[in-house]
Amino acid sequence: MDVRLTSEQRQLRDAAAKLAGELGPGSVQDLADTARITRLEKAVDTTGWRALRSDGASGVEVALVAEEFGRGLVDVPFLGPVLADDLYGRVRGEAEYWTIAVEGRTVDSRGCERVLMIDGRRIVAGTVAATLDTVDLTREEAEVSGPWEPLGELSAEQADHWYALALVATTADLLGAARGAHALAVDYAKVREQYGHSIGSYQAVAHLLAEGLALIEGSISVLRHAAWAVDELEPDQAVRAARIAKVYCARAARTVCETAIQVHGGIGNTWECLAHVYLRRALTSIELFPVTLEETDSGLS
Repeated sequence: MDVRLTSEQRQLRDAAAKLAGELGPGSVQDLADTARITRLEKAVDTTGWRALRSDGASGVEVALVAEEFGRGLVDVPFLGPVLADDLYGRVRGEAEYWTIAVEGRTVDSRGCERVLMIDGRRIVAGTVAATLDTVDLTREEAEVSGPWEPLGELSAEQADHWYALALVATTADLLGAARGAHALAVDYAKVREQYGHSIGSYQAVAHLLAEGLALIEGSISVLRHAAWAVDELEPDQAVRAARIAKVYCARAARTVCETAIQVHGGIGNTWECLAHVYLRRALTSIELFPVTLEETDSGLS
């Protein structure tokens, strides 16, 4: 595989990063800013990125947007709708602004009225119902209700390819959250002074941040391969690559996010510190399509 991004992919990544940086929440208080959320929703809707797969985008391109949205804590739907777009397109051939449900709970459902769910290999459509309380402050979950409308059935190959994409998209969100939390901690370590010096100048803090960066670099490598595999390898190989990426990045992201809170010291345990929002998002993405170490069959430690 060629790990280099094309010029179009770099432009897509940069555009997603710019949007997330300009309209994503810069503080915990911004999460309640309805005017900002309205502008963000309009901007994401205008891009058409929720229909990336039906527009012919690759797994790498979906992962690039998901990563930047995770880094910027984008708090309007993307993950659920882009996976629904791919799933709906496999049986109906056209995109719908729906979301998906896993184990009776919607994923990223703010503003969505309809939901897709896989029952075995059958695709059924239901309705988004009551909103649920969730750990994640940036994405909404809800109950789902019938009547369930059958839309079609996936082949075993289609089901595996979609599952690989779902793992890759949630893994990309994990990597983005890790990058965002790490950047937050680095910025704080540069300005917070103790005993007349920035805390980042002390080895105890510097080593924590260096270890976090190493985990992020490893996550980039394993995710990039898994994202490429979605469209380039056989279904079973794509799923295997995605499972390995999910396990590695889940552990890495949790470590990096918890380290960011530790670097912030006492303020890291307060509501006002944005670090806990990254950790909450990471914990939610870990539990979306969870993978156990045994499923990877790779002897990872």
